[in-house]
Amino acid sequence: MNREHVLPMQIGMIAGSGMLPILVADGIRATGRKVVCIGLRDQFDAALPDHCDVFSTAGVLQIGKWIRILRRAKIEETVMVGRVGKARMYEPFRVLRQLPDLRAALLYYRRLRFDRRSHVLLSAVADELATSGVRLIDSTTYIPEHLATIGLMGKVKLTAVQQRDVDFAWPMLRSIANLGVGQAITVRECDVIAVEAMEGTDAMIDRSAQLCRTGGWTLLKTAHDSHDMRADVPTVGVPTLERLASAGGRMLVLGAGRVIMLEKPRMIEVADRLGIALLGVSK
Repeated sequence: MNREHVLPMQIGMIAGSGMLPILVADGIRATGRKVVCIGLRDQFDAALPDHCDVFSTAGVLQIGKWIRILRRAKIEETVMVGRVGKARMYEPFRVLRQLPDLRAALLYYRRLRFDRRSHVLLSAVADELATSGVRLIDSTTYIPEHLATIGLMGKVKLTAVQQRDVDFAWPMLRSIANLGVGQAITVRECDVIAVEAMEGTDAMIDRSAQLCRTGGWTLLKTAHDSHDMRADVPTVGVPTLERLASAGGRMLVLGAGRVIMLEKPRMIEVADRLGIALLGVSK
């Protein structure tokens, strides 16, 4: 006799910075499940504990402690959400500051010494959790309403110039993303202004403003075709739109189903108010 899959009543969450962990926690609790959260020290939002049922803290490199907390709570599934600045991996004395535990040190030595790309890091962490009976799941499972969708998402329509920029830049962005270079690009009149790398989208927007002082340019953002949605999902929010508008950008193009829009309804309202065209594009 077939048995129905019984969904766990408690979901774990490993939380970095930003408001995304709060949205995910609220999404989990909206389904009637409890949230057992590990806030990464010096990263998580101060408001996050109030949105969780159980809250603990641990260092970014204390994977052994993550596992002990999750197993003690009998967690079988967990999400990993929120930012942890990759540039911090290259700070002086980074290992001493983060105080890795033995499990993290062994994981680094065995799998990450020579390759710390995001997908390699995620795979290593997911495998380590799995060895202790904790499955890392798609980080967007409980927030589907916050993903970009296909087509115009606001009232501001594309100009003919903007449509040409989308047609020109979207295939290029997909190639760049698939190479693991970055997740965003800015263009104007079929001319590339900037490509995102380690500095992140905000810094790239600022750089684009310096390089294209006439404004009117377009920002495109997506994940690579085989992106692992368990972590590091591209994310934008109202501050992204405000920064874009201040820098002279007039259009935001997002990968449908591949980019998280924090407070999506509010983002659409703000985009309309700022005169920014907001477009979702599929593969």
